Amino acid sequence: MTEFGLKAKNASIASLGLTNVSAAFWNLEPAQLIEDTIIRGEGALASTGALAVDTGEFTGRSPKDRFIVMDEITKDAVWWGDINIKFDADKFDNLYNRVTAYLANREVYVRDAYACASEKYRMNLRVVTEFPWSNLFASNMFLRPSHEEIMNFDPEWSIICAPGFMADPEIDGTRQHNFAVMNFSKKILLIGGTGYTGEIKKGVFSALNFILPHQKNVLSMHCSANVGKDGDTAVFFGLSGTGKTTLSSDPNRRLIGDDEHGWDDDSVFNFEGGCYAKCIDLKRENEPQIFDAIKFGALLENINFVDGTAEVDFLDSSKTENTRVSYPIHHIDNIQDGSAGPAPKNIFFLTCDAYGVLPPISKLTPGQAMYHFISGYTAKVAGTEAGITEPTTAFSACFGAPFMPLHPTKYAEMLGNKMRENNVKVWLINTGWSGGAYGTGKRLSLKYTRAMITAALEGQLDNVDYNTHEVFGLAMPTECPNVPSEILSPRNTWADKEAYDKKANTLADSFAKNFTKYEEYANEEIMAGSPKSVVS
Repeated sequence: MTEFGLKAKNASIASLGLTNVSAAFWNLEPAQLIEDTIIRGEGALASTGALAVDTGEFTGRSPKDRFIVMDEITKDAVWWGDINIKFDADKFDNLYNRVTAYLANREVYVRDAYACASEKYRMNLRVVTEFPWSNLFASNMFLRPSHEEIMNFDPEWSIICAPGFMADPEIDGTRQHNFAVMNFSKKILLIGGTGYTGEIKKGVFSALNFILPHQKNVLSMHCSANVGKDGDTAVFFGLSGTGKTTLSSDPNRRLIGDDEHGWDDDSVFNFEGGCYAKCIDLKRENEPQIFDAIKFGALLENINFVDGTAEVDFLDSSKTENTRVSYPIHHIDNIQDGSAGPAPKNIFFLTCDAYGVLPPISKLTPGQAMYHFISGYTAKVAGTEAGITEPTTAFSACFGAPFMPLHPTKYAEMLGNKMRENNVKVWLINTGWSGGAYGTGKRLSLKYTRAMITAALEGQLDNVDYNTHEVFGLAMPTECPNVPSEILSPRNTWADKEAYDKKANTLADSFAKNFTKYEEYANEEIMAGSPKSVVS
């Protein structure tokens, strides 16, 4: 970069209030960011070449510390509550000034990047980070402009990430010392008090989840997506641990992206330029594409090494169950050019049902699809979180409630309309238990789950007979290639049929109780998709 270009760049961050930083390092290559991290003693190279860092106190997002500034843009549009928490505009200004004062006389790392692979919706980002490895994460996860584009880059949104700044709740209006605050009027995402890099990407995702559906009539989705050899797009929704990344990483299909997408009139496009995968218990034989992507340029978070070596111990969860790796999407060989595909032909809702109630595969009506989309059900099993000793239900609207600023029915109605317009098939896939609940039954085989998804994608379930689940009303195929027919009806897999009926009713009641907060805004078609406790 020329001296004139550097002065112009530094002037642009001065407009963000960053006038007194000791140095600003612009758009460094991954190798430079990795070198700086190691020199600063903030990370180490794994044997695969990936950089390993610890994110500190926070090894995951903190949803109760995510705020949205209430202003003229947001006050009547955002669904305010425990998920979208109001933040005062004046308090934001004060907090922002305190963060920029903290960064004075410090080195910062600045990255120009963008979100949305579709040119129509591209959102230019300027990411300013306190740590070089946070900047590497941004390089991995967002789309990367060309050298020519960077020379004339005009950012629309700015992200300031200062993990070392600790807020004072009494002064700053935060809940505790960490925070992530979105300001839609000023187009700023402000992060402090936490080194967990996921706050950066999920903050941008949350902004897009407001802007695209509310202002552009584009459905934003917390999902993975891939494309088959015939150009057919498939979309996979699911909460953490349900297999969203694993099942979309199919060697026979090209990956569009693994987490965040938009769906406009005729295409599905990736928001990101990389993948952010959980790597606890990662094995090459189960997930070869992810395993092989962990090489130089990838960023491992909160892992442990095998004692005395630089080999990653993927089984070690002593720091967190939420060990992660980020890598640019080109670390995957089988990717879709342009990170976009046509409108989907099949949508899969993934749930890990630890109660063993839901079928391994079932076909949904539009009403059922909207109902299950709003519900966003999965179940957590013992050991995944402190205090969980038996399966517990987990509902997250639209399979991503913490990132959805609008009311969930807004996203669900858009999904229903797009399903009808494009004649999309929607499938509910249980990647959890069969033959009994967790502790009694067995986890459904990944081999069988892949076979069921393949059968749905290839149209092999279009002309088979279906039975109807008595409680949930789901259409269950009676046969599926390469899958034992006896596992397709969950009640048949239980030795104690009365115990199954009782558990099915209990789960249906949990769905109904959870849905009460959405009923006021849900139409008749959505409500008709609800389960019924009818088995006695």
